[in-house]
Amino acid sequence: MENEVKRMEMEQKDCSTKVDKLIEKHAWIAPEKQLFGRSGTDYDFASRDPIKAREELERLQVEQSGLEKRVNKKVMAIFEKAEDEYNDLMSKKNIIESKIKKVIEELDEKKKETLKITWVKVNSDFGSIFSTLLSGNMAKLEPPEGCSFLDGLEVRVAFGSVWKQSLSELSGGQRSPLALSLILALLLFKPAPLSILDEVDAALDLSHTQNTGRMIETHFPHSQFIVVSLKEGMFNDANVLFRTKFVDGVSTVQRTVAAK
Repeated sequence: MENEVKRMEMEQKDCSTKVDKLIEKHAWIAPEKQLFGRSGTDYDFASRDPIKAREELERLQVEQSGLEKRVNKKVMAIFEKAEDEYNDLMSKKNIIESKIKKVIEELDEKKKETLKITWVKVNSDFGSIFSTLLSGNMAKLEPPEGCSFLDGLEVRVAFGSVWKQSLSELSGGQRSPLALSLILALLLFKPAPLSILDEVDAALDLSHTQNTGRMIETHFPHSQFIVVSLKEGMFNDANVLFRTKFVDGVSTVQRTVAAK
């Protein structure tokens, strides 16, 4: 009997050691231990057969083993790699979008500044050229009431001290120098190597035609113009004249260097 008691004590000690190792190995045992043996719980050992549970576990393990042979285990690694690449691309995309937005904002500011500089310069030259063509009169470019120059510009003209409400109030002889002034003001802002004016003085009287020639000489000293005109007043400020005429039924061209 003493030997039997010692054997059972050794078995108890061995079982206690196994229990301690199981508790140490599985963290869920300690909080769930109070439910062990209770009916109606997952640990109702009286209603659950451990042998059947073991058989079911073994069956499921065999089934899992069979499925593993048909499943590509590298898929998860490939998926994780693709996911990392996707996250990396999204991060780069966000950085690029941020930089693009910043560049767009900077370009918008530069555009606004450039438009403002252009408007101020063209507006100044527009008024100066128009007052040269039509002495004593004024013209300007200004935004519509309640708007900024970014919303658009309107042409305003004044004869004497009275500003016209609409360009429809102008005659053809007044609209021609106004349009010519605007075109030349734009040209003065960004000069072209060569400009050709074809009978732009057709609707002008002689005094305005003379003013047009004087204006070109005054405002465009470093530009080259070819001016086609049928009026003598346009030629007074020219450097070189080319006259065409019929001689014995043949069209000829005569070149004359104007005396300054």
